[in-house]
Amino acid sequence: MNPLMRKLAPTATHQIRTDHTHVLSIFHQYETDTAPQTKKALVNSACLSLEIHAQLEEEIFYPAMRQAMAEGGTVDKAVSEHEEHRRLIAQLRMMEPTDMDYDETFMTLMRDVLRHVAEEETILLPKAERLLGSHLADLGGEMMKRRLELATPHAGEIAMNGVRTMHTSTLLMTTGAVAAGAYLVKKVFDRGHHHV
Repeated sequence: MNPLMRKLAPTATHQIRTDHTHVLSIFHQYETDTAPQTKKALVNSACLSLEIHAQLEEEIFYPAMRQAMAEGGTVDKAVSEHEEHRRLIAQLRMMEPTDMDYDETFMTLMRDVLRHVAEEETILLPKAERLLGSHLADLGGEMMKRRLELATPHAGEIAMNGVRTMHTSTLLMTTGAVAAGAYLVKKVFDRGHHHV
């Protein structure tokens, strides 16, 4: 692993907490009366984030925890919860936002995720910080590298979901900021050419 990447990457537990916050923020944007296209983008974003998160934990973080702990019950439970999340994600991917059970299926997934997050953040992550200590930085570097490998093939999908879920006010502010920036750059560029 690149030493700079290892140094700059957040620790494993920090990345896990950030992933939890990200998925929950997507969930908080979801409303049952939201337009179907926006619902689908929110669900797709949450599902892809959960899949990448679970894979990172299962490939890198959980094996390290199994080695550090005398018993692996907590990790085994977390893996079986991931399996249930995957089952619900597969179900959602076969549905349309207009299907009668779409909202209920997504709410079930989020309820399961909330329980999973609560257990990880109150039991597993504090235990990891006690048992793994400075090794969490190395694990964080590995997770960041693997995250990039997992997310890169989905870059277009991630971008489109982001555009579809962006609130109109945010989109207008972003567009306005880009336009203002372009105007200022043009002014500075034009002034530079007049003085030459």
